[in-house]
Amino acid sequence: QPQFVESGGGSVQPGGSLRLSCAASGFTIGGYTVGWFRQAPGKTREGVSCITSSDGRTSYLDSVKGRFTVSRDNAKNTVYLQAHGLRSEDTAVYYCALGPRFPRQVRCDPQYYDHWGQGTQVTVSS
Repeated sequence: QPQFVESGGGSVQPGGSLRLSCAASGFTIGGYTVGWFRQAPGKTREGVSCITSSDGRTSYLDSVKGRFTVSRDNAKNTVYLQAHGLRSEDTAVYYCALGPRFPRQVRCDPQYYDHWGQGTQVTVSS
């Protein structure tokens, strides 16, 4: 059974940085899309960034472009989300999930993903 475990969340001040990790087990990420999503209290889950593990194509939420970078290490079966310039509006629980295999385009829409991890909390506050 595919599983993801997220880690790396925490509390930072505005402008700070965090590196989130998403470790996969029970399968290999090769060929699949892996996505990072977030959900803040009272809001719907949204796609933050997604990456194809085969060729590294990426997609980003407009509000994180230039601040967040998604990457993958297929040898470690892990996907990362490097977040810089964090803002209070980035506060949320961050999840990773498994998306389509060898997609024609990178869709970072939660409806196309499953096998969700348990999430890691990111809090940005002064």
